[in-house]
Amino acid sequence: MQDEADLFYRQLPKVELHAHLNGSISSATMQRLVAQKPHLHIQHSMTAINRGQRRTLDECFQVFEVIHQLTDRVEDIFTVTTDVIKEFASDGVKYLELRSTPREEKSTGLTKRKYVETVLEAIKHCKQEGVDVEVRFLVAIDRRHGPEVAMETVKMAEDFSVSSDGVVVGLDLSGDPTVGHGKDLIPSLQRARNSGLKLALHLAEVPSQQEETQLLLSLPPDRIGHGTFLHPEVGGSQELVDTVMKKCIPLELCMTSNIKGQTVSSYDKHHFLYWNNLGHPCVLCTDDKGVFATELSQEYQLAATTFNLSTAEVWALSEQAIDCSFAPESIKQDLRRRWAQLKREIHS
Repeated sequence: MQDEADLFYRQLPKVELHAHLNGSISSATMQRLVAQKPHLHIQHSMTAINRGQRRTLDECFQVFEVIHQLTDRVEDIFTVTTDVIKEFASDGVKYLELRSTPREEKSTGLTKRKYVETVLEAIKHCKQEGVDVEVRFLVAIDRRHGPEVAMETVKMAEDFSVSSDGVVVGLDLSGDPTVGHGKDLIPSLQRARNSGLKLALHLAEVPSQQEETQLLLSLPPDRIGHGTFLHPEVGGSQELVDTVMKKCIPLELCMTSNIKGQTVSSYDKHHFLYWNNLGHPCVLCTDDKGVFATELSQEYQLAATTFNLSTAEVWALSEQAIDCSFAPESIKQDLRRRWAQLKREIHS
């Protein structure tokens, strides 16, 4: 029976809207990169997070630093992007929005622009190879780098949204949530919004950020990443909840990430339940499938078993994610048709 359940969640067509490229690198890809770079003296055990291992948020950021050492050349970026796309596709993901902060590495000649170009090249390569997933890209602002770099990133994202044939659809705000204040980034985010870029902002990831959260919600964002501490039962406020509900801003929820990052104490305490009970649009996501050793099919299965969701509710959750995506309406219609077709095939 367990195998049947696993198969159902893998076959279920899925939409992934919160996947950081570097955090999504699988241990298999990491091992290949480690083998290519013996000079780094990185042991596999340092880079792979074993299932069930609990790490603090700080430790997760340290793992990213190791990953960054492994991905300092154009060919590395191309490899990891194609691998990540293919892995999501093999897990039944039919629409994927990847996000990543443009990086430069002076030692290898990698520039921020070249970084984004390489990601886009890999997306195009997968499409040409017939990999069964529609992919879009969000250029990420790392809040640690401050307002000037944020504005540069927005300008770059604007350029790519024009030149990428619709692949670059928006902007992500992420990075260590305890660094800096969102108010310094408002001009950059406002500019991005005015130029037609969609905004997916990490909000209320840690407690006691009500003022910043309210400020960023006033933009407003098109989606919220995590939103762990929005509601009053966890130290947020009814005012924040009312704002999110009134503006109907979907939440990207990453259960395993929150448990392993220790911002939520257990699966049954996850805020998915709070928002789902309100009938508010929630999208299950992986966040960093490599770092947290998960897959999107696993996240759906966890939600279903933890909160006793029926098959019909799981399908509805999966299908609702299409509307929350930053895809153009024509793609959304194609995906809805695909869901209807696959539903018939799987049920028969």
